Amino acid sequence: MQRLHAAGKRVVPITGRPAGWCDQIARLWPVDAVVGENGAFYFLRREGRLHRCFHDPEAVRRRNRARLEAIARRILAEVPGTALASDQSYRETDLAVDYCEDVPALPLESAERIAALMREAGLTAKVSSIHVNGWFGEYDKLAMTRRLFSEQFGIDLGVANKRYAFAGDSPNDAPMFAFFANSIGVANVLRFTGRLASEPAFVTRGACGAGFAELVEHLLAES
Repeated sequence: MQRLHAAGKRVVPITGRPAGWCDQIARLWPVDAVVGENGAFYFLRREGRLHRCFHDPEAVRRRNRARLEAIARRILAEVPGTALASDQSYRETDLAVDYCEDVPALPLESAERIAALMREAGLTAKVSSIHVNGWFGEYDKLAMTRRLFSEQFGIDLGVANKRYAFAGDSPNDAPMFAFFANSIGVANVLRFTGRLASEPAFVTRGACGAGFAELVEHLLAES
C-alpha cells in the first residue's frame, strides 16, 4: 500500500473489520480512506482530523447493538465451536462470529449455518474468510464505497469503473467482484469456489498478502 500511495494511486481498504481497527487504519496507514464493517461507514483523515460517516445514526446503532447481543447468544449455543470475534467489542454496527480465526477451524457448512441463523433473526449476513458478519439493514461494501467516492472524491464509480481495481478473498466481496471490471481474488478465494454469488475476473497466484503484493507489482508495472 505504501508503494501504491507513493505512486499517486488512490488506496482504500474495504473491510469487514471493526470501527476500532478502521480508526487506526485511517489515521496511520498510507491510505486515502477506509470502508469498514462491510459498508456500515467510511473514515478518512483530512486536514489533520478524522472524519467519520455512518450509514445509520448513533441512536439506531445503539439500539441495534442491544438486539445483536441476544442473537449472538443463540448462535453460539446452536453452532458448537464458534465464538464472538475477538474484535467484537470494537464494533459499532454488526455481529461477528468467529469460525476459523481464533477458534479451531470449522467447515464452511458451519459458517453457512451461522449465516442462516442470522437471516432467520432478520439480519443481513455475509461470510468472510474468518468470520460471519450480520447486521440490520441492506447496505454492503459496494454501496458505501460508491458513496465515499462520490462524496469525498467527486467520482462516479459507475462511470470510472475501469480506472479502478478491487481485490478480495471471500463471499462478502461478491458485490465488489460483480461490480468492478478489474476485480481480483487473491488465491485463497479459491476455497470458496462454487459458493460465491459473483466470481472475481482474475485470481492471483499468491494467497493472502502475497497475492496482494503480486497485484501491486502488476499495477505499478502497468503505470
